[in-house]
Amino acid sequence: MAEGSRIPRNFELFNGYISTTGAYLEAGSPTTNASRLGITEQEVIKWKSFGMAWDPFYGMYMDKKSSRTTSIKDQLMEIIRQTVAFDKTNHILDRISVSLNVTIVDMETFNIKKGVLRKSTRTIPQTPISEPITVTIQPIGGGSVSIKCYSSTGQRASIFKNADSVQYLYQVGTTPPASAEDAGLSTGISSKAIFMLSLGPASSTKFLYIFFRWYNVKHPDLSSPWSPLQTTLIL
Repeated sequence: MAEGSRIPRNFELFNGYISTTGAYLEAGSPTTNASRLGITEQEVIKWKSFGMAWDPFYGMYMDKKSSRTTSIKDQLMEIIRQTVAFDKTNHILDRISVSLNVTIVDMETFNIKKGVLRKSTRTIPQTPISEPITVTIQPIGGGSVSIKCYSSTGQRASIFKNADSVQYLYQVGTTPPASAEDAGLSTGISSKAIFMLSLGPASSTKFLYIFFRWYNVKHPDLSSPWSPLQTTLIL
């Protein structure tokens, strides 16, 4: 596996990875690991679908004499590509790495060794971020909302210079949380100032309750305070 890769590109290693992680997300009672780590049911279904698509082709790949062909290898490579793309789009592993509930076992299971970012040449400030975060939320239908984050120093959406991402805590329903300390809140992270939050069609007509803050993945103690609660109707 290439240095820095969390999702294996090697067929044999990916076979164990996608099977183990899929089962791990669904494990746990009464709260599943996925729910504890802020991964939605729709995201678990999609993650599991990669494993379901993988299994028959991998079985043919293992039969070296009769069914290991270039076409089968291409199919396996495509499933790995789709898995990696899904993770990059939805930040599954990044969100797990910064979950308030993450454990050493979680990190080992998902091959998360050093957090979201490797060594950086950026200068790390020594004091916590005090810059407030301003956010616009636009429901776009189908249970999704578009989010844009701004600092007071710029007119365009962008990550504040002393942060490397935006962290958010959210809840879907009809009763707002009392504060960002509520245990029932899900957590997420975006390395981009403009991103989409997909909550699923079943969330339509409910409310999204969400807090934001500027976040520093490698130095979370430097992150800004949580924003006031924001609320929007999900379409």
